Amino acid sequence: KTAGSRDARRLLGAYQELVAAARGGAVMVDVSHKPPSLRRAIAESRVSMTREALTRLLRAEVPKGDVLATARLAGIMAAKRTSEIIPLCHPIALTHVSVELRVEESASAVTVGATVEALDRTGVEMEALVAVSTAALTIYDMMKSLDRSMIIGPTRLVFKSGGRSGQYPPEGSSA
Repeated sequence: KTAGSRDARRLLGAYQELVAAARGGAVMVDVSHKPPSLRRAIAESRVSMTREALTRLLRAEVPKGDVLATARLAGIMAAKRTSEIIPLCHPIALTHVSVELRVEESASAVTVGATVEALDRTGVEMEALVAVSTAALTIYDMMKSLDRSMIIGPTRLVFKSGGRSGQYPPEGSSA
């Protein structure tokens, strides 16, 4: 795509990235040539635990306090700080972050979902993934005295839209 554009600035940027990669270096991708567009991403994770631990969560009998409210807040805060956590991520002015936690009693688990939006030049997938990962880790931290065998995962990108690469999964796909 870049070679076909004949844009000297883009060609130079691509060349510099290839040279750095060939030397084993890591680079932050130059997004200055991209027009801002509405970016949206949805990610999810899951924390599975013993029935006893889930019962204590539902009864609000966890020594560290309100697990779900704390995890929600931790996820939102983490999304806003993704560029400080993940090397080479661009700082993004997020316009919306929501973290939802759904208790699944039959599976003895909590599913964490995050939706992140921004009007920017680069995607928000990492922000959504960091949000659900941090919320899941917060659940683990707050409940580890009740169940050290909790399992986190899978953690995955569910949806993304915006930008040149378009939508994931593509419309009409079964992914």
